[in-house]
Amino acid sequence: IEKGIEGLIHISEMSWTQHISHPSQFVSMGQIVEAVILSLDKDDKKISLGMKQLTPDPWSDLLKKYPVGSHHQGIARNLTNFGVFVELEPGIDGLVHISDLSWTKKIRHPGEVVKKGDKIDVVVLGVDTESRKISLGHKQINDNPWENFEIEYAVGKIVEAKVVRIIEKGLIAELPLGVDGFIPATQLSTSKIKNIAFCFPVGSKIELKVVEFDKENKKIVLSALGALTDKTYEEISRFITEYKLEKISVAD
Repeated sequence: IEKGIEGLIHISEMSWTQHISHPSQFVSMGQIVEAVILSLDKDDKKISLGMKQLTPDPWSDLLKKYPVGSHHQGIARNLTNFGVFVELEPGIDGLVHISDLSWTKKIRHPGEVVKKGDKIDVVVLGVDTESRKISLGHKQINDNPWENFEIEYAVGKIVEAKVVRIIEKGLIAELPLGVDGFIPATQLSTSKIKNIAFCFPVGSKIELKVVEFDKENKKIVLSALGALTDKTYEEISRFITEYKLEKISVAD
């Protein structure tokens, strides 16, 4: 400040919006800067300074600009296992949690829906100005389809679905309206299947019966065995042959 008098500008006091990990991102040696005195400790001879305080805090008016429920378009800046950070404007990011990316798909990683640098439509779910956090949703751009699914996929209905993924406990299959359902391995055959991928490869279509529908947890459980209950001997034999299964007992 003057000869023999120094003050510290902590990196957190340099910018309201930029994520600064080192002062060199913002200033250089010898540069003349303006600052605000934040505190002065005469006993310890310490002065705390701030640069961001020279400009209005953009977060103070953020609720006006991004009210809950408002729709916006941002840029996917960073993808993590738990979601994607979306830049709404320079220095203002919000998080779309992985559970808020799709109403219908079982998303394992945000990269299945969006790539870094892509534009993405979002809805503001919440703004925490104290913690400087914005919660965003992508699936909320569209209405919740599960009200309709409850009718279309009521327990007992027979549907055709396409295998889209093989998992340890069975299959994930896509139903006609684009929603994923789960087929446990125990609902594919009464005898243990040694190689599910061989019998039910990705892309194959199976006739299935809805055995469980959970709207709250967005879960549909399907059964190939259930769909065979009222089939003729010839139809059951054709199923066994088509999917390379051992002889099964529908009664079981």
